[in-house]
Amino acid sequence: MTESDNTPAYKDTSLPVEERVQDLISRMTLGEKVSQMINSSPAIERLGVPEYNWWNECLHGVARAGIATVFPQAIGLAATWNTKLMHRVAVAISDEARAKHHDAIRQDNRDIYFGLTFWTPNINIFRDPRWGRGQETYGEDPYLTTRFGVAFVKGLQGDDPKYLKLVATPKHFAVHSGPEAVRHGFDARVSARDMKQTYLPAFKACVQEAKAESIMGAYNRTNGEPCCAGPTLLQKILRDEWGFEGYVVSDCGAISDIYKHHHVVDTPEEAAALAVKNGCDLNCGDTFPALFVAVSQGLIAEEDIDRALARLFSARFRLGMFDPPDTVPYAQIPIEVNDCAEHRKLALQVARESIVLLKNENSFLPLDKNIKSIAVVGPNADDVEVLLGNYNGTPSKAFTPLEGIRNIVPQAEVRYARGCELSGDDTSGLAEAAEAAAQADVAVVVVGLSQAIEGEEGEVENAGDRADLRLPDIQRKLLETIRDTGTPMVVVLINGSALAVNWANENAAAIVEAWYTGQAAGTAIAEVLFGDYNPGGRLPVTFVKSADQLPPFEDYSMAGRTYRYMNDEPLYRFGYGLSYTSFAYDDLALSAKEIRPGETVEITVAVQNTGERAGDEVVQLYLGDVEASVPVPIRQLQGFRRITLQPGEKQTVSFELAPEQMCLIDDNGDRTIEPGIFEVSVGGGQPAPGANALAQSFEVTGETTVIE
Repeated sequence: MTESDNTPAYKDTSLPVEERVQDLISRMTLGEKVSQMINSSPAIERLGVPEYNWWNECLHGVARAGIATVFPQAIGLAATWNTKLMHRVAVAISDEARAKHHDAIRQDNRDIYFGLTFWTPNINIFRDPRWGRGQETYGEDPYLTTRFGVAFVKGLQGDDPKYLKLVATPKHFAVHSGPEAVRHGFDARVSARDMKQTYLPAFKACVQEAKAESIMGAYNRTNGEPCCAGPTLLQKILRDEWGFEGYVVSDCGAISDIYKHHHVVDTPEEAAALAVKNGCDLNCGDTFPALFVAVSQGLIAEEDIDRALARLFSARFRLGMFDPPDTVPYAQIPIEVNDCAEHRKLALQVARESIVLLKNENSFLPLDKNIKSIAVVGPNADDVEVLLGNYNGTPSKAFTPLEGIRNIVPQAEVRYARGCELSGDDTSGLAEAAEAAAQADVAVVVVGLSQAIEGEEGEVENAGDRADLRLPDIQRKLLETIRDTGTPMVVVLINGSALAVNWANENAAAIVEAWYTGQAAGTAIAEVLFGDYNPGGRLPVTFVKSADQLPPFEDYSMAGRTYRYMNDEPLYRFGYGLSYTSFAYDDLALSAKEIRPGETVEITVAVQNTGERAGDEVVQLYLGDVEASVPVPIRQLQGFRRITLQPGEKQTVSFELAPEQMCLIDDNGDRTIEPGIFEVSVGGGQPAPGANALAQSFEVTGETTVIE
């Protein structure tokens, strides 16, 4: 408290945040302290601490807080392979979040989902396509996930030197990707090699490079330790090795899992004490109130609670919650920015860039806008809800594929028939769909999945993970019915994970992967179908031919998983996507053919649009360590760049391979660079027979070097 005006130090904006936080905590009773460590924190009126709910969502737009711009689901964002665009999305989301928060405060609304601490992004590795929550991730690759996670966190948290715009919360730390049905008691067993090579890189980068203020723990155990109370993850790795100084929040109900399902301890008091002592600061759930009794039982010291509380209030102070609004730049963002024209335009652009063209036999697409009749059929052809994914907001207007097609060819006769439901055995609509297709010049069949089929445990009854990667039987019957009419068929997929569409690949004239594309889905899909937009998205996951190509779901070893370790030929490779134009590569050059451990390699390649229309190419760099002494990935993505080229235009693209990108994980768990040959491949996809890619090698000479 300053003597001159009796103002408590925690209210003095001229003082450092640390000093203000400590002053505030020193004035609290133990009961008040504990009350601030759950997601729904009550007001402490005598100290002027307002009520606050820490639970807020913005996976692909501000969620569950009324009207907001809804961008493509996270897996669709990753399919853009465009981190600059991703950053723009995050800035738009954070603008809307700030505007909504301050508008709510002006109306004395402090409800859930109107705060500034957001539990996103989900940077878990989509290691198995059966996982229902994989749609929330940026795919199966650690490097792609890292670059998208960093771009998103930076865009959410802002760049003001004093204030955080929002708090981003990468989740679920750290080894977490199903099965959903057993997540509350599951123990993910993982080697040190897979941990460092696959499961941790994106979290490390979000902490060290993007400066994420918060981390959310996972429900499961990892190697025997509950992720929300494990000293290895939360203390040794996160804080000691990476230097994380922010706060950790539990997943919702995860602290009660510690005694109810993991059976690591027997009581709520023990579970709460174990979590806080090991570094979990905030409980989404109802277990941390037991800390009050845990102190009296000697299970935890009040100093441990103070440490957690300091991390929490540091975030609230840095968000400007205890400062006059006119001193916080982000508090001035007007509510009119929410769902504004600029953000709707951005949502359309992202939707366009997320779409992946999987098949285009004899250049069947784009369709002629002078088409006389078109049939639009399928359970996902005219359903707004399916476009929005999960953890979604509510758009003021969303366009279904049917609406998009009608808008882009208003003169054509558009015949619509739902045909069937997403699942089940009702065939009564197939005849109507067949009739519509038989009378049309082309049939666009919009099939796929929805949150009723894939999603989070408990989100929808009987939904979650998938055992079968094929389309549901009734949808396969719909496709066969349309094929039998003889009308050329274009298949549009709306889904959040890989589908084994082998039959469609053999029988459809074209296949378009559209994901859960958000509010602008229908417009973007129609623009692609009719050539107003040339698709340039690429797959952020491998599309396998069947689940038979996968190891057991519960096995967290990366052996045989994803493009990095899979020897079988998939249906569509990670990084795959077609265009309405063509690209050629030449002049691949490396700055050195021989380097020492710790040196970098500069790589350049020339890319030319050799077709007749403008288009986007995603230049992909893969690295293979061909002489490693321990198991390593077959190849790994280590660079990518999405570029736009006009017909005939040529551009030189540059990459830099840093020493850490040449590392392997040795048998001691250390990151080392070994002498040996490395193969670099640069092109429009992975190296493969007939692939549009160039390759060269370089050699690392000298002694094996530990770099971490």
